[in-house]
Amino acid sequence: MNRSVLAALLLLGAPSLAAAPAASSPISAKARAIHESALIIDTHVDTPLRMLNEGFDVGSQPPNGQGHLDLTRARAGNLGAAFFSIWVEPKEFAGQYTHQTLRIIDSVLSAVEKHPDQMVLALSSKDIVAARAGKQKKLATLMGVEGGHSIQNDLGVLRDFYRLGVRYMTLTWSNTNEWADSSGDIQDAAVKHHDGLTDFGRDVVREMNRLGMLVDVSHVSDKTFFDTVKVTRAPVIASHSSARALTDHPRNMTDEMLKAVAANGGVVMVNFFSAFVDDTYRKAYAAMATERKAAEAAVEAKHKNSDPVTRFRADSEVSWEWAAKVPRPPLEAVINHIDHVAKVAGVDHVGLGSDFDGINSSPQGLDSVADLPRITEALVARGYTREQLHKILGGNLLRVFREAERVSRELRATPSVQR
Repeated sequence: MNRSVLAALLLLGAPSLAAAPAASSPISAKARAIHESALIIDTHVDTPLRMLNEGFDVGSQPPNGQGHLDLTRARAGNLGAAFFSIWVEPKEFAGQYTHQTLRIIDSVLSAVEKHPDQMVLALSSKDIVAARAGKQKKLATLMGVEGGHSIQNDLGVLRDFYRLGVRYMTLTWSNTNEWADSSGDIQDAAVKHHDGLTDFGRDVVREMNRLGMLVDVSHVSDKTFFDTVKVTRAPVIASHSSARALTDHPRNMTDEMLKAVAANGGVVMVNFFSAFVDDTYRKAYAAMATERKAAEAAVEAKHKNSDPVTRFRADSEVSWEWAAKVPRPPLEAVINHIDHVAKVAGVDHVGLGSDFDGINSSPQGLDSVADLPRITEALVARGYTREQLHKILGGNLLRVFREAERVSRELRATPSVQR
């Protein structure tokens, strides 16, 4: 996401941190072997915004050195599958959500078409496994719509997104839409809320179940979350959320929610954003808010009439510049969240949802997808076994996807909801 997204994400708290191996230390042979043998899945990367707004070719290196994902670094990190986020800024594109969603989907499909030797569009769990078979090992490329506002209250649009390859939808982004409350504005009295899901929102969840589209509960309000787990017939995912017990922010999951995800059979994919995993970083960043927002506004005004690529790069650069004023937290901050979810929900219910290319700061040692082996190394140091790590790195998400497909096969015999 761009800097306007980041500004909405910065009221946080975080865990105390245990000692960790140096971020620059080499990966042990044991950890490397486990990592290379795993099917690694990241359920949330925001690279499509770079593709559309910056003209970035995922087959090249980022032009300004600030990106987190490209095909070279994906191979270096043994990334097997990535869900590319299809996110539409709700204020900028009011009334045009579906059109803008289609533009971003097109950018992902175009990237796959441009790099058929390295990428393949994955529409099923079988496609993910097949993409990694043999020597070539292509990146299984999936899409997730981030924010239910994109369907503009039309289940036909939801179905069309599925037909185009979208395999999850986050019910809300940071904005409450017309059928589901968001954690991002739940305390804003000026926003019309619904006490969770509306009847139409329940129909959205049911239709997603019927289609086989994963129901994503990141960003939603607590009430929306609990309404969703009551309605859904399939396991849910939280595509990029961490543990609220360690970082007290409404975007993260409470222990009660973690247990509910486990009971539902779902999975929580841990976010890497520095301000979501370290309270020291959060406080220092928040202390600069007035100056930072003034700097961002000045850049925005300066480039108001510039071309889209120039505007996007300028916005990104000022965001990264201010984030860099605060020391990054240690890698162990992310590991603590993974460990907490594993302990509370169970090792079958945790995975990785980095938010790469949508965040302007990540913990030390996690500069890009090439650094994913460092997570494996740190979890090996915590005593996690090969079997457990294979689950965390991607197996849990694959299991949930397969179960959603099974539920879909059962429900496909029933008519779709005509709304």
